[in-house]
Amino acid sequence: MTTTATNQIDPEASADPGSMPTGKKIGLILGPALFVLMLITSPIPGAPAANRMAGVALLMATWWITDAIPLFATALVPLVLYPLLEIESGGVTAPLYFNSTIILFIGGFMIALTMEKWDLHRRIALWIIGKIGGGPARIVLGFMLAAGFLSMWVSNTATAIMMMPIGLAIVLRMEEEFGIKDTRAFSVAIMLGIAYSCSVGGVATLVGTPPNLSFARIFQITFPEAPIISFGQWLLLGFPVTVFMLAAIWFLLTQVFYRTPRHITVDRTIVGAEIQKLGPISFEERAVLVVFAATAVLWVFRRPLEIGAITIPGWSGLLPDPSLIDDGTVAITMASILFFIPTRTPGAPAARLMGPDVIPRLPWNIVLLFGGGFALAHGFQVTGLSAFVGERFAGLSSVAPLLLIGITCFSLSFLTELTSNTATAEMILPILAAAGVAAGVNPLMLMIPATISASCAFMMPVATPSNAIVFGSDRVTIAQMARVGIFLNLVGVLVVMTVFYLVGIPVFEIDPAALPPWAVLQSSG
Repeated sequence: MTTTATNQIDPEASADPGSMPTGKKIGLILGPALFVLMLITSPIPGAPAANRMAGVALLMATWWITDAIPLFATALVPLVLYPLLEIESGGVTAPLYFNSTIILFIGGFMIALTMEKWDLHRRIALWIIGKIGGGPARIVLGFMLAAGFLSMWVSNTATAIMMMPIGLAIVLRMEEEFGIKDTRAFSVAIMLGIAYSCSVGGVATLVGTPPNLSFARIFQITFPEAPIISFGQWLLLGFPVTVFMLAAIWFLLTQVFYRTPRHITVDRTIVGAEIQKLGPISFEERAVLVVFAATAVLWVFRRPLEIGAITIPGWSGLLPDPSLIDDGTVAITMASILFFIPTRTPGAPAARLMGPDVIPRLPWNIVLLFGGGFALAHGFQVTGLSAFVGERFAGLSSVAPLLLIGITCFSLSFLTELTSNTATAEMILPILAAAGVAAGVNPLMLMIPATISASCAFMMPVATPSNAIVFGSDRVTIAQMARVGIFLNLVGVLVVMTVFYLVGIPVFEIDPAALPPWAVLQSSG
């Protein structure tokens, strides 16, 4: 689960807070210039609302890409410009920023923050490392599995911050025993393994990373008659992608690029010492673990799951009207339970498992960023801009769907190396929805691979917060990260394409040769 509102970490800005990098200055001016140009030229004939919406989209895209102002601030633009430009009323626009998808995110994040508060995530990570760890390659695998699993539910950034010091403690002990030169390969492998696992772990679940939730809501806004994407449905696709990517990352790191010399051994007592520091598992940890596990089960099995010829019935079918319950209802219900469970450990920092301190810690910048993306998709739909964009892609109908998916995955993987994956997904998804309809293919065949590929950026420290965190350990250089990252970006394209074709098409009931009846876009006018 990613918490930061942007992938980019700007060293220039941090070095001199009073200055603005040239790229941001250009973006700050270019955005309004493109907006005004679109209003003056009106290139979309007979559709004044679509022209105005295109201007807003260009303004937001420019500011998001260049990070001219904070991403969440750009996300607020529709609240101001939609009513002024007669695109949509303020009364309709405002609720787009708070809906069931946002509730799912907030509820899931409240549970994750409570896990962090009681150090449950640390205990889970150390337990996994202790069970898997052995030689250097197995220790790397243990760290990767722990980081990947936690990132399915907890912030990628928090996971990386927690895992990096543990990995660094092992590295420092080995450097003292075997020297920096001989342990360099292991150091790089374990640091990159942590960073990359945090990124791909979030792919597995709907709440794992913001682009996944952005996709679910934008898809619903663009195609209101389409079936709603459920947590369990996404898990059936996302989890295999995560597993195959973790396997590929581990193999490339430990067996190809950074093989540890045979004489190097790992002191496993460090992990044991860290576990001892935590002491015996407390009542609070057990209680949070039960709530967390129950939430995951309720999410996964809320709706019927079809796995080949096997159908697992969903528990919501026991209710009089299953449609009244969604994943957001489950998330906020289970999170609220944590407010009622009292603590028992003497000297505990709070009287209840979760208290009022959780609200300020929620990533409200991400909530606003979500809202901006949802408003953008709504504007595309109501002004007919989606239909106009789709008409421009009519030539894609002759292109093989597999090639379209490959191009989409490749473009998103490399584009998000330098831009926010959430903002990029929110800009691209409405366009891909229109392109899919124009090409005569199910829009999910472009939107889902694009969403997953937005989380597969491995080359640069600025690509993801987890990359930047391990880069700050001084054990990894940009060249080392890019060397492995470029191969992983390409591997990611192949994995996403393959898993989507083999798993995603049946899970989402996609007919590659036909456009579903719900795939209708409003005409411009």
